[in-house]
Amino acid sequence: MISLNVYDFDNTIYAGDSTAHFYFFCLKRHPYIMKFVPETFWHFLKHYVFKAESKTDFKEKMYKFLTMINLSKDLEDFWLIHKKNIKGWYILNKKSNDVIISASPLFLLKPICGELKIKHLIASNVNPETGKYEGLNCHGEEKVKRYRKAFSGTEIQNFYSDSCSDTPLAQIAQNAFIVKGDKILKWPDI
Repeated sequence: MISLNVYDFDNTIYAGDSTAHFYFFCLKRHPYIMKFVPETFWHFLKHYVFKAESKTDFKEKMYKFLTMINLSKDLEDFWLIHKKNIKGWYILNKKSNDVIISASPLFLLKPICGELKIKHLIASNVNPETGKYEGLNCHGEEKVKRYRKAFSGTEIQNFYSDSCSDTPLAQIAQNAFIVKGDKILKWPDI
């Protein structure tokens, strides 16, 4: 049986949240998209404070800015600046068959994964023109479903994440590790 190493992306192999970093990069570059900030902030409160809407609903409202930018140019320029956020420990340990599974949008991670020669990327399918999700957010149990669909007949040798929301993947891995900054701890040693 083939064994793979599987990694979450944000705050695991990337220092920070790439989606938030890209959002603020675009706000700075395109001040006219500030017109969406009040609505985005309202939906942020509805999701994170009042628990009145899903994370997907909030993110779709946030991604409205995609309709007003040059995505390919902005992604290229964003990764020129932010590729330094890929953690050194990952660069030293990466393998050609690594799998990245992330809730971040596929369109956002695809360029950097290509540059890093990471062939296997599973992420949230967000339409880059509309900001709408095409399917479920790749989070929690959904990561396990997508992993099993894409890599049936394989096992996870080592799994790395910064978040307990990834416990479903940790449970099916032979070894699971929690990443705190540059520290890598066995999963129960949080």
